[in-house]
Amino acid sequence: MRGLLEASLSFPTVLFSVLLLVVAGYWLFVILGAVEADVLDGAAGPDSRSAGGFGGALGAVGLGGVPVTVALSLLIAVAWFVSLVGTVLIGSPAGSSPLMIALALVILVAAVIIAWGVTSAIVMGLRRLLPAERRSRGADVVGRTCVVRTGRVDSAFGQAEISGGDGSSSLIEVRTIGEERLSAGSTALIFDYDSESGVYRVTPFDSASDHGSSA
Repeated sequence: MRGLLEASLSFPTVLFSVLLLVVAGYWLFVILGAVEADVLDGAAGPDSRSAGGFGGALGAVGLGGVPVTVALSLLIAVAWFVSLVGTVLIGSPAGSSPLMIALALVILVAAVIIAWGVTSAIVMGLRRLLPAERRSRGADVVGRTCVVRTGRVDSAFGQAEISGGDGSSSLIEVRTIGEERLSAGSTALIFDYDSESGVYRVTPFDSASDHGSSA
């Protein structure tokens, strides 16, 4: 038991140990009802892009389609476990030879890569377990417009805000086709939904030309 504690406080596991404590504290607050489980998904308002950055980055690496906090929690937990196992196997590198420190760095990289692979597989399964009404929402918003909330939207990255009829708003993962690129604050038209990846396909939308064509 003492060996596991020492390993969890040794580099590189200590990095993930700190993050894991933050995750544990966050979910404790969720259980107590102090915060919402999807707090990072709804934290970005019209003038904030921090949550959009989280969601957009996770979506870009195949971890979109589920609440940001769930994906991050899984990623950190798996990385911590892999790093802990690796640290126990090689022993604590603190104050050791350059070779041991190099091995610790290898464990750090391996932990992140393995955590991404495991989390990606879990997220893919979670998408299929989402409530039917959430999955069907994809088709419901096709044809509507949204506002870009990340610094950019292209074929591999982006998040936008869509407003509901009741005045509420939510962030969705969006992607363009080909070389199209949108900047923060621009309006886009949602024309398709990919249920497998949980992302929406968008294209630039010109409200002025739309009004002109309907006149």
